[in-house]
Amino acid sequence: MAIVPLLSIFEDLSPHARVAAAVLPFVAAMLLRLILGKNRLTQVLVSVSTTWFAINVVLAPLSQGMRRDILDMRFWFR
Repeated sequence: MAIVPLLSIFEDLSPHARVAAAVLPFVAAMLLRLILGKNRLTQVLVSVSTTWFAINVVLAPLSQGMRRDILDMRFWFR
């Protein structure tokens, strides 16, 4: 069971899919900013996507798979 209930949505995703879910909204917001210019909509989208990325980075260690990977890392450095 996940520590954070909303994080359980991402439990079954592969690591690449998790990275894509964190990065793609930011990339899309930046592309819209390049296309539409600097306006209120693009400012909000960049802010929201940056927050989404930060939340994903902060909460990633709380997932079961990530905790298992972190614990396995200690064996890599022996």
